[in-house]
Amino acid sequence: MTFLRHVTPALALALAACGSQPPGAGGPGGPGGNAAPAVSVLAVREEPLSITAEFPGRTVAYETSDVRPQVDGLIQARLFTEGDFVRAGQPLYRIDPSPYQAQVMSARAALAKAQAAIASSEAQARRYGELVKINAISRQDYDNAVTSAGQARADVAAQQAALRTAQINLARTTIRAPISGRIGRSLTTTGGLVSAAQTTALTTIQRIDPVYVDIPQSSADLLKLRRQISDGQLTKDGKAKVKLILEDGSTYALEGDLLFTDVTVDQATGSQVLRAVFPNPRSLLLPGMFVRAKLVQGTVQNAIAVPQQALTRDEHGNAVVMVVGAQNKVEPRQVQTGGTQGDKWIVTSGLRSGDKVIVEGGMMLQPGMPVNPQPWNPNAAAGQAPAQAQGQGQGQGK
Repeated sequence: MTFLRHVTPALALALAACGSQPPGAGGPGGPGGNAAPAVSVLAVREEPLSITAEFPGRTVAYETSDVRPQVDGLIQARLFTEGDFVRAGQPLYRIDPSPYQAQVMSARAALAKAQAAIASSEAQARRYGELVKINAISRQDYDNAVTSAGQARADVAAQQAALRTAQINLARTTIRAPISGRIGRSLTTTGGLVSAAQTTALTTIQRIDPVYVDIPQSSADLLKLRRQISDGQLTKDGKAKVKLILEDGSTYALEGDLLFTDVTVDQATGSQVLRAVFPNPRSLLLPGMFVRAKLVQGTVQNAIAVPQQALTRDEHGNAVVMVVGAQNKVEPRQVQTGGTQGDKWIVTSGLRSGDKVIVEGGMMLQPGMPVNPQPWNPNAAAGQAPAQAQGQGQGQGK
């Protein structure tokens, strides 16, 4: 009993000290425990937004020419280096010209013979013309002489054509490049026998500066795009520009122009081909490469875009965003979207310029709950700003 009499006053003093602590100094019921949660907000605004889409594509040579012989013969020499750049008209192969040189000589001799015959027949026709006037010869003999002179002139023309054909065939014994471009490997060697009727090409030349990129796109997507343009939802600004992402993930330095959309839909895939052209001065793009093309499809003039994490769905599947309203209280807002652009939703209705949309920290919020809005920093780690603000509010109550 004596021990209890001594201890009880001490406990009473301690309890009195605890009871004298001012409210709000850090206890659960103080203001520090009821601090408004911090959220990251974005003040949206209307502005023009370019709508881009990314599609797979393949590079295609601007021009392609298979080199084939136009006369028969043996290859005497190959006059180019495989893989080099060749210019139009540059000699590539030489076929043995001897048979064609002989044909040219024969055609020249036949022409000379025809020209000699025409002189004699025309002289005879002139003499008969004088004789028929005095009835020294019959009219039939004169007509025959005129006909012979005409036939001689026709023979000269035929031999001139034969000589020209022989000269053309002789010139074709030197096979020349039909276009300028990169030449591939040779499929024949010196001593090989070639024919004008063969289907196998001797080599192939491809022009790759500039270069085409063929981009397949769903015909349904193209139809939707045309409707949006016709309805005024999108506007087209001149010729569409295209950017390329290469196979290693890097972006091609030069932009291309969209040339046309194929008028035929592939029945197997339901797609149409869009063709773009790109400058290729360093031959970085080679035919057959797989690329990804970023295409600017149009511009939404008064677009509102919100980050994708700011938009959720209610139990009915409607798109909803949380907005900081009057007195910093949470307001749910149902919106309509027009698709995505990059990492953002395009909002077509439900928001106005100046609305403060909650981007981070809104998972556990209820309508009407007061919050502490903080500017959203897209470069900061997710949830970093709200966590720091909440920590500061809690620290004030300790």
